[in-house]
Amino acid sequence: MNKDIIFSNSYIIYKSKKIELGPKAFYIDGQLSSEEASKYKYVYNSINEASKHLTHGSEASPMVLYIAPWVYWVDNPDDTEIRLPKDGENTPFGLEISCEWLKFHGLSDDPQNVVIACNRGQTMGAKGNFTMLNIKGDGTYAENITFGNYCNIDLIYPLNPKLNREKRGSAIVQGQLIFSNGDKVVARNTRFMSRLNLGPFWGSKRTLFESCHFESTDDALNGSAVYLNCTFGIYSSKPFGGTRGTGAVFLNSDIQAFTRENQYFVKGRGPVTAVDTRFSAEDLNYIGWRDIPDTEARYYQYNVSLNNKSIFIGNNDAFATVDMTNKNVLNAYRFEYKNKIVYNTYNLLRGDDDWDPMGVKPIVKAAEIETRRDYSTIPTLLTIKPTQQTLETGKDNLLLEATVNRFGNFEMKGEKVNWAIEDKYKSLIKLQINENGTCLVIPTNNENETKEVIVTASTLSGLESASVLYIAPSFINPPNFTKLPVITKFKEGNLQLDYSLDMTFNDESLITWYRCKDSKGNHPIEVAVSRFNKPMKSYELSSGDVGYYIMASISPKHLRCDLGESKTAIFNKVITVKDVKSNAKILIPNLENMSGKYQPEIIAGYWSLDSYAPLDTKEHNWEGDNSRDPWFFGEGINGAAGVNGFVQNTKGARMRYLPVGNNFGDMKISFTAVPSKTAGQGFSSARAQYMDVGIKMDVKNMNGYALRIIRTTKYSDAVDFVLMKYENGIATPISEPVSTSSYRPNCKITVKVKSNKLIVHAENTENYFTEHDANEVVKIVDVETEITQNTFGGLSFQHTGTVGSGATLIKDLKIEWF
Repeated sequence: MNKDIIFSNSYIIYKSKKIELGPKAFYIDGQLSSEEASKYKYVYNSINEASKHLTHGSEASPMVLYIAPWVYWVDNPDDTEIRLPKDGENTPFGLEISCEWLKFHGLSDDPQNVVIACNRGQTMGAKGNFTMLNIKGDGTYAENITFGNYCNIDLIYPLNPKLNREKRGSAIVQGQLIFSNGDKVVARNTRFMSRLNLGPFWGSKRTLFESCHFESTDDALNGSAVYLNCTFGIYSSKPFGGTRGTGAVFLNSDIQAFTRENQYFVKGRGPVTAVDTRFSAEDLNYIGWRDIPDTEARYYQYNVSLNNKSIFIGNNDAFATVDMTNKNVLNAYRFEYKNKIVYNTYNLLRGDDDWDPMGVKPIVKAAEIETRRDYSTIPTLLTIKPTQQTLETGKDNLLLEATVNRFGNFEMKGEKVNWAIEDKYKSLIKLQINENGTCLVIPTNNENETKEVIVTASTLSGLESASVLYIAPSFINPPNFTKLPVITKFKEGNLQLDYSLDMTFNDESLITWYRCKDSKGNHPIEVAVSRFNKPMKSYELSSGDVGYYIMASISPKHLRCDLGESKTAIFNKVITVKDVKSNAKILIPNLENMSGKYQPEIIAGYWSLDSYAPLDTKEHNWEGDNSRDPWFFGEGINGAAGVNGFVQNTKGARMRYLPVGNNFGDMKISFTAVPSKTAGQGFSSARAQYMDVGIKMDVKNMNGYALRIIRTTKYSDAVDFVLMKYENGIATPISEPVSTSSYRPNCKITVKVKSNKLIVHAENTENYFTEHDANEVVKIVDVETEITQNTFGGLSFQHTGTVGSGATLIKDLKIEWF
């Protein structure tokens, strides 16, 4: 198989070139047996064994591994033992290497022939995000190599099909390749193969990928690298989790997008530049930098196309895109000299030590002499600090400072920065430009409302940045009460907080409602609160209020003041059954005003909110966090952006309700779930991340039944619905799982108990695409099972996934007892 390699006991000949073996030159050939390899010095049959004998190299004399064609497993794929992180760490590694200036040199022009492999990922052969290599040291170099994590993709080895191997599983889990802490990292003619969290030299500083190929889904690429003449197969919408510092640059690269509808670059923050970048796709409607870019963010492009047609990236948020056409900043990335395009990697990677991995410095310097222009010290990033701030007129001033960086986070002093605002903002702020280049912002808002103002900064070369300021008018004292608050009965079954304030503005007072043990307000428990500057003056009584005194607290406020000193009022009578007019058998929680505070007590008629780690998740070493409120009402993110509802604020967020009464029969819960995840996976990983919807529950001891919605290792774009029985907090399945693609934004779910049956129906109200066989992964869930009747009437939500991008927003919640 290695016909191009001639091996002697002290040297190899590759392509007619003799390579002497020695302390800094090893030969690795997987076809050799361990016995054969042991006969020769500096000869090995595995990467792992060779790594035990490395010598630190230098830039002039690197440590080189000459690797013959073969598949080299750094972690035994047949070992059934689960890989665990070391104590005190989060990441299990296949192989850790500490070596300065280490070079992986594949002895084949085709990188498919030299494969360094593993096949483990999160929950698939490992606990934690399994990572193949952890390389510590500057100057790591790879050429003619494939680095592959074959946890979720098949290993196809054309040179010897006997070495093919099927993927460990179909569900896309975090299967990572290489961590690096080094500077001056280079990969040439190298393939990086995995799916989720690809990780090509994650953590490296100045990094160049030249003529490399990448296959990945989300959170995958190196966010501080230059990609030159590279190709990409992108299988989901956000290949960067985020970028760092001066970000990532694409030069003369081809991106094949397998995403449908919308393709983005980054999930989080950080700059990206695309130059001479060509997209190809079959079913792509839109290409953006980020689904919702920050107002202050700027991204750079030149000559980008989709299916051979020029495009402007991020058309829906055009403010964020800087087209570098006819701008000098383009020369930082590419310029034309003697009728040839020069990709200016020297300018990008030179740092302070003149690093020139592509050897283009002589061309750059010649162009500078001939054109009398600068091509070697052109900055690529302009930032402003702070990026956001709220200022009060007459009280606050703000100093804005701009920083100009060359690529690689090398600050460039003395670059002139121009500050500006649009005409519509000139009545709201005044800019004072200082000699040192800083900008003093003086608020001058004489209107009543706080206004958003965008201050922009730019350089002559074409760099841009912005700062988003919220300019408030001068604040005045909070209004005084002209009539102290009093609670009165208002219409049928409602209490009204009656008060008057000395002001002409709209009322934005904060009102909070409590249930108390007595008329003095002892043992108050918050049950409702006003939000979004809309005072909650009316409180609808429910059966949970019976036997309690109702208290309201009001902190006066309008749009030109902070909250004033609160006053309280208590309704003068205990609430009786006759006072309640709402139907006790139907509960439609007012989620916008429902309290999200930590409240662990189980009391009839109350919502209990806390954070809890169920026993079946303990192997993942986490605890409920009750140091902050477990839930909040507000807007979700990603798939739940633009939607308001009740959202988990901590991992393990739990919500339970114990109705008033002793014996309950049939019961129904309906709601709309809006996951942040949009591809149907619901949760961030398959590490026991689920949401249980409990019905007919004894919520104090956690006995009853539940629908479990859980991410598993079966699919990366579907979840399982499983019916569960709870016994003293321990949940066990009582039905076969149903895999569904419907758990994505706007999934309508109904859970009910009718006689001795637990019945669940779920479907999505939106149109979406799925490639799954309808018999294996359904779009509509209908599942039921027989249960033993009980007299409980409680309900619960238990979410064990991560929050933020892993959360699920809940809205339109309705509970019925029959």
